[in-house]
Amino acid sequence: MRAPAPAPDPGPSSAPGAPSDAHPASGPAPGPRTAARLRLAALLGPPLLWLTLAYLGSLGVLLISAFWTTDSFTSDVVRTWNTDNFHELLTTPVYRTVALRTLSIAVAVTLIDALLALPMAFFMARVAGRRWRRPLLVAVLTPLWASYLVKAYAWRVMLGRDGVVNAALAPLGLHGPGYGTTAVIIVLAYLWLPYMILPVYAALERIPERALEASADLGAGPWRTLRSVVLPAVRPALLAGSVFTFSLSLGDYITVQIVGGKTQLIGNVIAAQVTLDLPMAAALSAVPVVLIVCYLAAVRRAGALDSL
Repeated sequence: MRAPAPAPDPGPSSAPGAPSDAHPASGPAPGPRTAARLRLAALLGPPLLWLTLAYLGSLGVLLISAFWTTDSFTSDVVRTWNTDNFHELLTTPVYRTVALRTLSIAVAVTLIDALLALPMAFFMARVAGRRWRRPLLVAVLTPLWASYLVKAYAWRVMLGRDGVVNAALAPLGLHGPGYGTTAVIIVLAYLWLPYMILPVYAALERIPERALEASADLGAGPWRTLRSVVLPAVRPALLAGSVFTFSLSLGDYITVQIVGGKTQLIGNVIAAQVTLDLPMAAALSAVPVVLIVCYLAAVRRAGALDSL
């Protein structure tokens, strides 16, 4: 039996002086996806860097200045590190009361806006005809075109002693809330309501019609469909809208000056302390920042922001 002949040596594929393709001079060209990512990074990189430096940098300076103190005689800031401001913030009853009042108002405004936005957005997205949806959406957006101060002072006129609210309730033997905490909640709920309606409206528009029809075919009534189909679909949008209403209400201090009467929120206390005790104002400013960060962490853990 003859042994197989050895395979011949292939040898060089080209002449000795010819260039070889085994080691190309340059690497492979980037793909279209990589090139698009590079262009996007080049486009968004500078503004994102500036936003990071301006926002996070200012928060860092704010936190650092909260550990300083103020000279009681000259009112000059003394860069001496201590925790006296935070100790006073936690042990002084008035600061705790103001912080709790601000938190309760922000929660109340968020709940009121959620209760109002859900039926309004449902009517716009699922009940009204297609030719009416755009005018209704414009009607919701129109208040955002007006000035914040104009709307707040308009409510001050309506809630006054001779305002529209008292005139409408007088035949019933009732009177309006006047100026105070209730007026602050009403005005803030009005101001931030569009920020809750818009995400809920977008979520309701994305619900397939066949999902509602399938719920009705299976014998579910309107309330069961609302509880089992509609609410789970709009839950991320409600939580996303609540981020706006909660954070905007938590940091507002102009509305309470206009319609709040003697009510004080943490924003008013911060504004008053800026010219008197800047380190204490910085320590007070850390309260809403911590509350908003905790709220965002809770919303993100619930998975609401990921499913939007």
